[in-house]
Amino acid sequence: MDPEKAGSAPELRALKSRAVDRADSDLGRMEAEKRLKSVEDRRVGSEIFDELTLKTLYKLANAGYLSVLNGAVSTGKEANVFKGITESDEFVAVKIYRVSTSDFRKMQYYIQGDPRFRVRTTNKRQLVQAWVNKEFRNLKRAHEAGVRVPEPTVARDNILIMEFIGDDGAPAPTMREAPPEDPEGVLERIVEYMHLLYTRARLVHGDLSFFNILNHGGEPVIIDVSQAMVLEHPLAPELLERDVENIVRDFGRIGLSVNGSEIMKQITRKD
Repeated sequence: MDPEKAGSAPELRALKSRAVDRADSDLGRMEAEKRLKSVEDRRVGSEIFDELTLKTLYKLANAGYLSVLNGAVSTGKEANVFKGITESDEFVAVKIYRVSTSDFRKMQYYIQGDPRFRVRTTNKRQLVQAWVNKEFRNLKRAHEAGVRVPEPTVARDNILIMEFIGDDGAPAPTMREAPPEDPEGVLERIVEYMHLLYTRARLVHGDLSFFNILNHGGEPVIIDVSQAMVLEHPLAPELLERDVENIVRDFGRIGLSVNGSEIMKQITRKD
């Protein structure tokens, strides 16, 4: 059934009730664990599921991409990641961008100059849709290049569904939350992924740090590639330098001395 049609109102209300109840329940547990940072986070359950988002969720469910939306994995100012379950009982990550609170200036800043996109609009929802499509395409390029990222499944409107990184429904922590037990080995893999991202995917992450690298059983998984830029973008060299500085800083904080110039050479080397 197409949720745009008149008969869909009861189904949308039911979906909203279930989704918000689950989100609020999970956020309540997070609050009890002192993981919430602000009043804004406590209101996310009722704010993120606007009518158009619910329609998109309904379409994704009808298309077989999603059966259950159950539990927040992470919350942020612009987007929230939920744990979803498919009809085949597989976990997926469901990233929902909140149109009302997204940083549109940042989105325009990173999209402008990217030859893959010709976004000439001030419409917030259309800009968010372009941003979600950008993240989907960046993930796909990175995955095909051999970089360990969540494999994307589908992007529609303000929602991105991708591979769930974790075990038995428990999400993998970030490197910031769980520093690697083998810093040298993990650094080597991260630098190799940055090299593959640069030489094969022809992308620069632009915001790489321990906050955007998951620790999945000791294996690094790079996430949050929405702002990643193609090498042709004039800001790409500057963003690569920033990524290298962040990696040097983060490994330095856990006691590993890293040479930024050497890392840069490894990333940009020609195989």
